[in-house]
Amino acid sequence: MSRSKRDSNFYSVEIGDSTFTVLKRYQNLKPIGSGAQGIVCAAYDAILERNVAIKKLSRPFQNQTHAKRAYRELVLMKCVNHKNIIGLLNVFTPQKSLEEFQDVCLTLDIDQWNKVIEQLGTPCPEFMKKLQPTVRTYVENRPKYAGYSFEKLFPDVLFPADSEHNKLKASQARDLLSKMLVIDASKRISVDEALQHPYINVWYDPSEAEAPPPKIPDKQLDEREHTIEEWKELIYKEVMDLEERTKNGVIRGQPAPLGWLQ
Repeated sequence: MSRSKRDSNFYSVEIGDSTFTVLKRYQNLKPIGSGAQGIVCAAYDAILERNVAIKKLSRPFQNQTHAKRAYRELVLMKCVNHKNIIGLLNVFTPQKSLEEFQDVCLTLDIDQWNKVIEQLGTPCPEFMKKLQPTVRTYVENRPKYAGYSFEKLFPDVLFPADSEHNKLKASQARDLLSKMLVIDASKRISVDEALQHPYINVWYDPSEAEAPPPKIPDKQLDEREHTIEEWKELIYKEVMDLEERTKNGVIRGQPAPLGWLQ
């Protein structure tokens, strides 16, 4: 892409103390959170015609630790390729060359929150108090929902009427789901507790539960160290590769987000 054409595809907006230079397709940026690894804004994607989240990585090349963290995030997000897990919609940088490269922006799905509260209901004020002010403001400005009962969300017809396991009953399945689908993580059932639940315990296999985690093929993630400039070059190549793979708003090879299909 030529320099002039690339320039024409971006615009800048001040978000707090940070400048977001984003593709023109992303409009109405509003801050929704910040942390050690980046600043996140809600935005409207004019191409996909839906709301998205844009995360700008914080000072990715400040030191080797930041650079390695940025590279890990990009590579691991590429590995997360499942319809039920938030994946990358887009990756971009406003800079035009490796020499200028300093900003990394990730575009992610944001509609999951609305879908969650539509089903489970708007969380209580006690939970809201735990949120960062910018996140709390965003959540409080979302539509309010009463939610549905688990009997309506998961009727008996969804579960097998006949089973080789007598314990596999719809009521037990709903009980487990009601403990798992809790917005407040402090009140959510733990993995160990879930494995002991009557609906799950009949399938429990220690060899599966205690199996080693999947291996990431790129050994540079953990085993190799680089200078900041070397990490920068690796990250730039990843961004350029992902930009090249992006067509019609989503990265080729990633499943279309559920919110986009509905």
